[in-house]
Amino acid sequence: MPTAGTDRDRTVGILTTLGAYVLWGLFPIYFIALEPTSPSEVVGWRIVLSFVFCLILLTIMRTWPKLWAIMKQPRLLGWTALAGILIYVNWQTYLVATLTGHVIEASLGYFINPIVTVLLGVLVLRERIGATQWAAIGIAAVAVIVIVIAYGAVPWIALILAGSFGLYGLVKKRIGTDVDAVSGLTLESLWLLPVAAIQLIVVAVTGGLTIADGPPLHTFLVLMAGVVTAVPLLMFAAGARRVPLTVVGLLQFITPIMQFLVGVFVLHEPMPFARWIGFALVWVALIVLTVDSLRTSRHRESSKAARN
Repeated sequence: MPTAGTDRDRTVGILTTLGAYVLWGLFPIYFIALEPTSPSEVVGWRIVLSFVFCLILLTIMRTWPKLWAIMKQPRLLGWTALAGILIYVNWQTYLVATLTGHVIEASLGYFINPIVTVLLGVLVLRERIGATQWAAIGIAAVAVIVIVIAYGAVPWIALILAGSFGLYGLVKKRIGTDVDAVSGLTLESLWLLPVAAIQLIVVAVTGGLTIADGPPLHTFLVLMAGVVTAVPLLMFAAGARRVPLTVVGLLQFITPIMQFLVGVFVLHEPMPFARWIGFALVWVALIVLTVDSLRTSRHRESSKAARN
């Protein structure tokens, strides 16, 4: 019988994980509010300010020893560098999508992400999956083909976002619990500082930095990029370890659903019939994958209860 402490811990885990996904779902509104700042400048400040915010957190939480211990292990440093590259690709692509009127396509990427995660598990980790999961992957593949043929364009933004975040999750799985959330984000931001510096210098030389342009609110919003980036990541890390993976998997659909709704009803991006068909097929694939995941989870819990 679960204790009150266990129930409370689970509740906290669900709420913090839910909060992270809701914040990610609101990202399009936040980043559009940063206009006329370009995607390159936003990503540059996002990296620099995330690093600064993490340094503050390390000091407040007194977890510098954890960071020093990680930095003495070349293997972990290599993994965090790779994670940094992948999250950079994800951030840059997402900012370009959001600030060029492709929020709906970006949401498609995060709808596809669970399918990509399963596929990476099979191809890289040699995990075995059942016929139902293969069916979900097949339906998702058909959805992409439908969008390419009927809509007349390859959804590169969606594919890059799904692939980069899927690989980022794979790297995080390889690292495991050896790297805590704050130290991980600190190192990922650290490796990207030269890239951020180059981007900000190029922007300054070619068009001029816009962080100080416009009203004070604009400057404040840009300066909040580090907090906006780090907080949901840390909330997710705190919540995900307190709840079953199946719960995390179900909650993750909140982000693309919110982004999709923002794109359609707030930003009024075009949604032709062909795109509706493609999205519908992706949603069918996700329903198949979710039902199979819940059924497998219940079967495992029943078997565990029977053994006890």
